[in-house]
Amino acid sequence: MEKDKSPGQILEEKLIYKKKTLWEKFGTEEKEQTADFGEKYKDFLSRAKTERLAVEILLEEARQAGFRDLRLLTDINPGQAFYVLHREKVLLLGVMGKKPLREGLRLVGAHLDSPRLDVKPQPLYESRGLALFKTHYYGGIKKYQWPAIPLALHGVVIKGNGEKIKLAIGEDEAQPVFTVTDLLPHLAKTQLQKKMHEAIGGEDLNVLTGSLPYDDEQVQDKIKLAVLNHLHRQYGLVEEDLISAELTLVPAGPARDVGFDESLVGGYGQDDRGASYAAFKAIRELKDPLHTAVAYFVDKEEIGSTGNTGAQSRFLEDAIAWLATLAAEKIPRGLWQIFDRTTALSADAVAAEDPSWAGVLDKYNAPLLGHGVVIIKYTGHGGKYDTSDAHAETVAEIRNLFNENQIIWQTGELGKVDQGGGGTIAQYLARTGMDVLDCGPSLLSVHSPFEIASKADLYMCYKAYKVFLSS
Repeated sequence: MEKDKSPGQILEEKLIYKKKTLWEKFGTEEKEQTADFGEKYKDFLSRAKTERLAVEILLEEARQAGFRDLRLLTDINPGQAFYVLHREKVLLLGVMGKKPLREGLRLVGAHLDSPRLDVKPQPLYESRGLALFKTHYYGGIKKYQWPAIPLALHGVVIKGNGEKIKLAIGEDEAQPVFTVTDLLPHLAKTQLQKKMHEAIGGEDLNVLTGSLPYDDEQVQDKIKLAVLNHLHRQYGLVEEDLISAELTLVPAGPARDVGFDESLVGGYGQDDRGASYAAFKAIRELKDPLHTAVAYFVDKEEIGSTGNTGAQSRFLEDAIAWLATLAAEKIPRGLWQIFDRTTALSADAVAAEDPSWAGVLDKYNAPLLGHGVVIIKYTGHGGKYDTSDAHAETVAEIRNLFNENQIIWQTGELGKVDQGGGGTIAQYLARTGMDVLDCGPSLLSVHSPFEIASKADLYMCYKAYKVFLSS
């Protein structure tokens, strides 16, 4: 009670910002909703191992929920749910708002790609009684984390006749897995004397694919031929087909609960499929938003948002131009006017404070696991390079929106100033004229084969994105 508190305690409550633990704030109903959300999220995470698979899963659910292909519509009215698919790697979902497009959008943008091992165009070789695949790592990884773990092979192969073959090997317990072999500690004296980033080189990440020889003494590379023969019998492939393929090796197996209390989710690809799933669930449930709401799922963020499926492409402008044409709305300054009045959340993960590695984060500005969705004014590195740095007005708008709707949030940044850093798609959204703020879940073991998220944080992300998209 107020009368039992000292003047200083009353002033402290009024003036000092304190982080809030979600589990202590949740009632029974919210805890049950969080658990249900976590189970559905684990299922998505276990299946969406690549950006193509994530788009396929999200698009199927969106269609079931009534989202229609924007390019097949002849007109559009408030409440209409629509989608635009681009090269099987980018997906835009939207719900037409009550306000005209010239009043701007409410956009949540997330990326679907994650660090991994990509198979080289000419990958298969035989050496010392083994068949192996050469790989090229994708995105920022610690190379030493990838040997000696089970890997699954996913992707597509375009055959010489144009037929597309989808591969998914290693997720089912009845299927084989693949692996990068490691050096035994007994003989690793030289390796262990190297710096961690030098101990395993990029060209050392070779994936074991077989050891049985083809039964023909006249053949030189018997094991390589046996692997190719298997691929030919199973999928009709020849070695040249591997050149026109996108094959990826990712950690095999499903996402799992972590901890005695099962409050955490462990699994591959949570940066950024955690935020992606939360954004998808939010827009899927929207009915009649005030502004036109958009969830934008892109590729290539982990390598700089490049290419025609990354956030630097013109896909977003094209999709919104199509929408504006369909709405038959007079917009004096065109797309610039729409984007200039748009507010966006760049939905990406950030590192949470880890008690085992506390030295790399500024404890006064580091997010904590289980303390809510994180709003991040800027990312980048060093002197704020490669960031959009949200305006004070934008931060205030989102802060007040969340406070008014009981969204539990915290602030954060990506490590100590000179420790390192990284970027998101925020700067590329901002180039269009939008006001953008980074907003997403915090994780442990980011970019590792087994990232850790709080179920409560993911659930709060979903609630935050829904409130924002509805505004």
